[in-house]
Amino acid sequence: MKKYLKTIFFLLILNTLTTYSQSVFGKWYTVDDQSGIKKSIVEIYKDNNQVEGKITKILKKSKQNMRCKKCKGNMKNKKIEGLVILRNLEKDGDEYTNGRITDPENGKTYDAKIWINPDHPNELKVRGYVAFFYRTQTWKRVTKK
Repeated sequence: MKKYLKTIFFLLILNTLTTYSQSVFGKWYTVDDQSGIKKSIVEIYKDNNQVEGKITKILKKSKQNMRCKKCKGNMKNKKIEGLVILRNLEKDGDEYTNGRITDPENGKTYDAKIWINPDHPNELKVRGYVAFFYRTQTWKRVTKK
């Protein structure tokens, strides 16, 4: 009986770890497409049945007080650190779609979808697009050491 309980316990722990590693929720490093340097940390969370993402930390100290000067509407001149850049994403199978993403560097907002890279569960694919034109970034999961 003890042997079976240990096996069941092990399988439950393994299932929990696998489920966690496949989730889009949590903290992610944004990575510069050209240099590969980590730029910020975005926390992805659920708010009123929709998924959102907020910049919780800008990693380069000299840029931590920057404001979204080119943003429009209620985002204009807001501090980038603390800014919600992913909004209104809805679960659609293994992806979250029908959302919007704002690039605080140019102030533009695009349609968006996100998904976990099936080959690398600690990578989040983030796509911004207009019609058939798109750009996909790979963000890296923040892991505790």
